[in-house]
Amino acid sequence: MTTPSEFSLLEKIDSPADLRALPEARLGLLAAEARHFLVQSLSRTGGHLAANLGTIELTLALHYVFQTPDDRLVWDVGHQSYLHKILTGRREGMAMLRQKGGPSGFPSRAESEYDTFGVGHSSTSISAALGMAIAAARAGSDRRVVAVIGDGAMSAGQAFEALNHAGTLDANLLVVLNDNEMSISPAVGGLSNYLARVLSGRMYSTMREGSKKVLQRMPSVWELARRAEEHMKGMVVPGTLFEELGFNYIGPIDGHDIDALLRTLRNLRALRGPQLLHVVTRKGRGYAPAESNPCDYHGVGAFDPDTGEKQAGQGGAPTYTAVFSDWVCDMAEQDPQLVAITPAMREGSGLVAFSERFPERYFDVGIAEQHSVTLAAGMACEGLRPVVAIYSTFLQRGYDQLIHDVALQNLPVLFAIDRGGLVGNDGPTHAGSFDLSYLRCIPNLTVMTPADENECRQMLYTGARLDGPAAVRYPRGSGPGVTVERDMQALPVGRGEVRREGHEVALLAFGSPLQAALEAAAGLDATVASMRFVKPLDEALILDLAARHELLVTLEDNAAEGGAGSAVAELLAREGVTTPLIVMGIPDRFLEHASRGEQLAECGLDAAGIRARVQRERARRIAKLRAVD
Repeated sequence: MTTPSEFSLLEKIDSPADLRALPEARLGLLAAEARHFLVQSLSRTGGHLAANLGTIELTLALHYVFQTPDDRLVWDVGHQSYLHKILTGRREGMAMLRQKGGPSGFPSRAESEYDTFGVGHSSTSISAALGMAIAAARAGSDRRVVAVIGDGAMSAGQAFEALNHAGTLDANLLVVLNDNEMSISPAVGGLSNYLARVLSGRMYSTMREGSKKVLQRMPSVWELARRAEEHMKGMVVPGTLFEELGFNYIGPIDGHDIDALLRTLRNLRALRGPQLLHVVTRKGRGYAPAESNPCDYHGVGAFDPDTGEKQAGQGGAPTYTAVFSDWVCDMAEQDPQLVAITPAMREGSGLVAFSERFPERYFDVGIAEQHSVTLAAGMACEGLRPVVAIYSTFLQRGYDQLIHDVALQNLPVLFAIDRGGLVGNDGPTHAGSFDLSYLRCIPNLTVMTPADENECRQMLYTGARLDGPAAVRYPRGSGPGVTVERDMQALPVGRGEVRREGHEVALLAFGSPLQAALEAAAGLDATVASMRFVKPLDEALILDLAARHELLVTLEDNAAEGGAGSAVAELLAREGVTTPLIVMGIPDRFLEHASRGEQLAECGLDAAGIRARVQRERARRIAKLRAVD
């Protein structure tokens, strides 16, 4: 890897205007400095490394050619936008990347005028950019709009919906397809770069449009010419699909050849209508550990920048993801009908071992959450036992399918929902803050929230044995360190358990807040119940606790509105129970990135926050009684 002795160029750039003031001949050195800066910076903070190293030259070229922020630059997902942040005034802030008070790991409209669209989920860039291009046309503006989308994000239906619509319009939209897995075309080199320059040039474009007008007056000749052009381009470029959708396809070109990028982008900026530029880049470019293993270096914690060696973990308790990984393999040994599905989250969801041991029963559908859910429904119709491993924030994208295709038909699909609740430094775009609210209102669905590692394993087994749909929702990271029993036993559905007996106050914990509840209870002399099931509720236990205590407090790592606490409130109201109830959860706002512990404390869901909330309620009640006296 090139390692400049100092960041002599990068340190002078506080805006794209500073970048555009540089001679083109210096951009190669700037790319090397930027690559070195990113490795050094992310080695301390962690973040998305491989994808960002792969888009250095592309980012420089885009900001150099286009007049940002007046020209709009829309990043898809956003985990390749770190250099964009550095070039737009946030270089110093990178030392606090994804930490409380520092820059987000994704583009955010609240953070910078250069972040034209807030992202975090994939495949939204073309839709958003098309909307901006339409708005520019209506305003009579000549600004250009660019969407940068990776080839992985092109597997989602929304990207093709947007392409299909854009091709019917005359909006000035450029889609840059960043092919960083060589999944579309390996044909990159001098010939491809030359063709891209020719096909994007004014002369070719003028001749092409002029010929159309002439030949369209002679239908048979026009059709022959159109087919000849398609076949000729189809032999040298894989753009027929995009051309059929109404785009002028250019590429593929080398996304690390900054001279070719600059020439091609200048040509494209002068063209009107929908354009698609296909660039091929390499994840981890310029940093050997990330180049050789880009998946491991997609999202990293702190590491040694010289060797790439990652800092050792804290050890101790396994993560909930690891518990799921062990369970799904063990369960597959028992049940030959079990299959596992994931929307492009094999590593994050814990399906690496399963994919290696049971490759014929493993299905990665790409970034296509809707398809993953309906695929599972179809499998279940034919007697298979599908397990859909998915992050909570991404299941939101398959909500209609969950209701209509799975629950309505009462199909036995198990959803292993990872990253439920607050997720720390990934921030609000990835928080699983709403799943208990959007799941508990669905008929036929059983919803479980494990409080520890062993409960997670047993709940997964319970869900896999039900005759209808079930969801096991667990948080990011490690549990409290409870020993995981290898034997699997189904839990009684809809039954919680009391973990501590106390007086006056009962804390009803749904899932991971149980440990904080137990800690808080020691200073409150409170009863603590692990509720386990959000749906069906253990109504008998709740009513018993309400009868024996002066105050009930529900705790959940989920939006307070509409969640498990709301379910308890509905039960008490329906039964005419007047025991006071405090619902504690995530407040009605989006929490910015911070550590998960900091976020829980901000919500009052740590032990200190729970104690303080109960003590305030006690003080309020005492003051009220005194006022009556």
